[in-house]
Amino acid sequence: MTSFLRASRFAGCLALTLLAACSDKEETPYVERPAETIYNDAMNTLLARDYFQAAPLFEEVERQHPYSSWATKAQLMAAYSYYQQNQYDDAVIALERFIDLHPASPDVAYAYYMKALCYYEQIVDVGRDQRMTSQALTAFDEVVRRFPDSKYARDARLKIDLANDHLAGKQMEIGRYYLTRGHYLAAITRFRKVVDDYQTTTHVPEALHRLTEAYYTLGLTAEAEKAAAVLGHNFPGSEWYQDSYANLTGGPGSENREKKGWFGRLRNIF
Repeated sequence: MTSFLRASRFAGCLALTLLAACSDKEETPYVERPAETIYNDAMNTLLARDYFQAAPLFEEVERQHPYSSWATKAQLMAAYSYYQQNQYDDAVIALERFIDLHPASPDVAYAYYMKALCYYEQIVDVGRDQRMTSQALTAFDEVVRRFPDSKYARDARLKIDLANDHLAGKQMEIGRYYLTRGHYLAAITRFRKVVDDYQTTTHVPEALHRLTEAYYTLGLTAEAEKAAAVLGHNFPGSEWYQDSYANLTGGPGSENREKKGWFGRLRNIF
């Protein structure tokens, strides 16, 4: 029994020794290389679209040569590599770090713009939470405010319009939900928000039409008239104006002449 125990202990020690030896062999030894060499390797990897391998290579530039000019460039390229992998959280962290460390860099406008893109790429359909849309809007606003004459400001303004249109669409979806269930006051709140806060979006004509519909259903004729008047003045050729006209006049027949009379006067207000 004693011999067996000794043999078991020896075998266990031998196994641990072999594992340790294998572990040592698997470790990659640290080899310092010139910053330019590592950066060029990272760029070649990036150009080959191997973004997963490119990011750690760019980070290696900073790790080995943190005070070199190559490290500054590598920080931004690492963020770009994360962006291309759709690892937006990692990209935002890297970009915010770059902005904090290099606020006077000629590339800082690009860093702000890419940060906004990271949020923009995560925008989901209007049926879901719009937190990313709001964050993208804030980030693009910052690009325009800080760098109004930069080449990124033009695209930022375009994406601001698209983000606003998306947020307006979310309000319209909620408003329609309330409207179809007879919660007219809640629906009016949503449609008014579109008209007041998202005036340049494509959803305003429908919002005015829905306001006319909701006000009229509640018997608020004066408010319905105002909404219809704004709709007719600003969007006279839209399908929503035609629908509002049909709803308020009761159609082309003569059975609702009184309503047609006051609605007809709306067309002559302006």
